[in-house]
Amino acid sequence: MPTDTHYQLALTLVPGVGSILIRQLISYCGSAPDVFRSPLARLMKVPGIGEVTARAILKPGILDEAQQLADRMAKLGATALFYTDKAYPARLKSLYDAPALLYFKGSGDLNASRTIGLVGTRQATEYGRRVTSDIIEAVVPYGATIISGLAYGIDIAAHRASLTNGLPTIGVMASGLDIIYPNVHQKTAQEMQVMGGLLTESQPGTKPDAHLFPARNRIIAGLSDAVVVVEAAAKGGALITAEYANNYHREVFAVPGQLNQAFSAGCNKLIRENKAQIYTSPKDIIEALNWDRADTTTAPSGLRAKQPLSLPVDITEEESQIIALLRQASDLHIDELSWKSQIPMGKLASLLLTLEFQGFVRSLPGKKYAVVYV
Repeated sequence: MPTDTHYQLALTLVPGVGSILIRQLISYCGSAPDVFRSPLARLMKVPGIGEVTARAILKPGILDEAQQLADRMAKLGATALFYTDKAYPARLKSLYDAPALLYFKGSGDLNASRTIGLVGTRQATEYGRRVTSDIIEAVVPYGATIISGLAYGIDIAAHRASLTNGLPTIGVMASGLDIIYPNVHQKTAQEMQVMGGLLTESQPGTKPDAHLFPARNRIIAGLSDAVVVVEAAAKGGALITAEYANNYHREVFAVPGQLNQAFSAGCNKLIRENKAQIYTSPKDIIEALNWDRADTTTAPSGLRAKQPLSLPVDITEEESQIIALLRQASDLHIDELSWKSQIPMGKLASLLLTLEFQGFVRSLPGKKYAVVYV
């Protein structure tokens, strides 16, 4: 009998149905199995679904294709993560262009409390590799997970420095999990799976075509609390990652480089255009993410349990909703809070600032928020 996973995989196999339409279908039908059990007329009422797509969904044999895909994943030791799954990265869930389904292989936590994305040129200099190593060594006490793209240069330097320093590291790929690109990074990719892992939105067998790399870069940006561009040319994938990170309201840093050096041009451009903060030392990142501040949410052993502050009677409905959501969780990222509350990001930021001034909410590392306890 097909499982929920089979139906979820099947959705990604329907021609013309991408992540946005998958969410639309789930929203209207209720679940992946319900999509395939819906009659043609009902499917055609879903915005964006015409007759051709509706018939493609109901085409016999698509669950057999999903079973074949599931078998290939099992041989690889890979896991499929649908956007409704608890293990799906929470940092991605609220993003408008997040993949509906991810493939993961490894033992790392995709919902680690602290993450940094390190990206840069494939033609890394000794200076770039040293800066990368310095950043990773500095965040060891904070147990950060390092995100990068497994490419030549800065990416692989970040992964290897993470392994050397005992930090989990996630490689986001522009190919299927069975095609390590470049192939010379096979050994490192294998080692990464012990503490971190490999992640992709591409099904097994997918080759790393050029159009898949910008899509890969958005996942790196979305998974990261902060993105650091170490070295970059005036154009390239690292700048695309920085652009996504800015769109996702992530912290962005760029390492300044020597004038007239090709792989300093991109970083200097980001700084000049105020698209990145200037990186001068690891302290810049740690302070920006508030990692140097002790988290006092949990009461020390032996002390009374902390209680949330009493709210004033004149609190607005939206402010009350924000606090209720924060009380349900230990903390929430602003993107997830916006998604759960359905409050636009600009208005939500203003409300959170008001609540923080009033002493009811406090900011945490990585643009997360929590209620104040006394």
